[in-house]
Amino acid sequence: MKYLDLVKRAGRSLKNAKGRTILTSLAIAVGAFTLTASLAAGTGARQYADELIRSNVDPNSLLVAKDKSLFGEGGGAPGSGMKEYSEDAAQFGGATFKALNQNEIKKMSEIDGVKSVAPAYLVSAQYVTFEGSSKRFITDITAYDASVKAETAAGKLPKLNTQLGERDIVVPQSFVEQLGKKPADMVGKKVTTHVNKAANAPSDAQIQAAFASGGSAAVEALVRPESKDETFTISAVSATSSTSFTASSALFISDSAAKKLSDYITEGTSQYQKYITATVRVGENSDAAKVKKEIEDLGITARTAEDLQEVLFTIVNVIQGIVMVFGVLALIASVFGIINTQYISVLERTREIGLMKALGMRGRHVSRLFQLEAAWIGFFGGILGSGLAVLLGTLLNPTLTKMLGIGDSSILVFEPIPIILLIIALMLLGMLAGWFPARKAAKLDPIEALRTE
Repeated sequence: MKYLDLVKRAGRSLKNAKGRTILTSLAIAVGAFTLTASLAAGTGARQYADELIRSNVDPNSLLVAKDKSLFGEGGGAPGSGMKEYSEDAAQFGGATFKALNQNEIKKMSEIDGVKSVAPAYLVSAQYVTFEGSSKRFITDITAYDASVKAETAAGKLPKLNTQLGERDIVVPQSFVEQLGKKPADMVGKKVTTHVNKAANAPSDAQIQAAFASGGSAAVEALVRPESKDETFTISAVSATSSTSFTASSALFISDSAAKKLSDYITEGTSQYQKYITATVRVGENSDAAKVKKEIEDLGITARTAEDLQEVLFTIVNVIQGIVMVFGVLALIASVFGIINTQYISVLERTREIGLMKALGMRGRHVSRLFQLEAAWIGFFGGILGSGLAVLLGTLLNPTLTKMLGIGDSSILVFEPIPIILLIIALMLLGMLAGWFPARKAAKLDPIEALRTE
């Protein structure tokens, strides 16, 4: 008997038992819906993560740090926002990290293929003031990372891998909102930073000598830290964006300006010319992975844009895997539904099977007929579940995207090939589930089957 004839006959047999076929297909559809939706969510999340990395991070740059915990805990991003300054306020504690020193910076610079090494200069200002505001604020100040793309709410930033001007400063949009201003109104305004030189505390002998020579005024002058003000001009307001890695909790100044302030603050202390992180830029024709290995041979941890992408993909895959487990469980339950449906079909059609075999149909053809019926059930369930997932996903995509705040990206991306492969897999699963009833039908004795009432 021709295979195509068996396929047509299997379809007609299911048509005669519409109710049972629809109910069994619905069981398959539940799993198909879940798997299609999870595949779409995984694809959308990976595309978003890929776009996030490609549009924000220079593939020829590496982030390096001496302390591995910085990467393990989401690492080294400065800042706790902007707080209003008070002379009565006090700061306690603070985390301690292994720091890069000048010797290590020099060794990394000498690695073949390295174009530049830019330490991350963190400036702890006593307070900052904004033109047009009488209030003083406490916030972090750090060097602008030219290897990471930023989006602006107002003003203009230099292109990728180009530093800010010496007296330029970038203010996060959240700071501007805290000041009650509009981003466009802040561009061109002045920001003044007040920093204290972290000199070592004077000894008892020095204090006694100062008191003996000039009294309490001399002691006060001795213990008073040296300080200075630096004024910058706001060149841009960085926007809060779902597709930007730019920190929104610190002020950004040029690399050279940050170095000067950092050196001024820490000169004469154990923190002088020590850095928590640094950005290594490799040449266009150099292998970033090879440079990374050589840096790690120095005992320094390095992460490339590809490493960051893998971390994001791992998170997506884990979440997607959890969702797909529920879909697989639904399919496992539906397998027993197919087996039950096909067994009932065999019992109801015993005389029919006997007649087909009496007319010359072989056992393997009978078996194949029932397996094809199960494949049709898998096909209908797959079409129904996947089609419903695509329909609802397409309708809900704009709402979900807006709720998650991921810009113009789509959180559900339906690709035809995975869906087609899923439907084929469900048909094969149906055939596998129908094998046991098909085997029973193939082994029926035609004489005994014809005697069945």
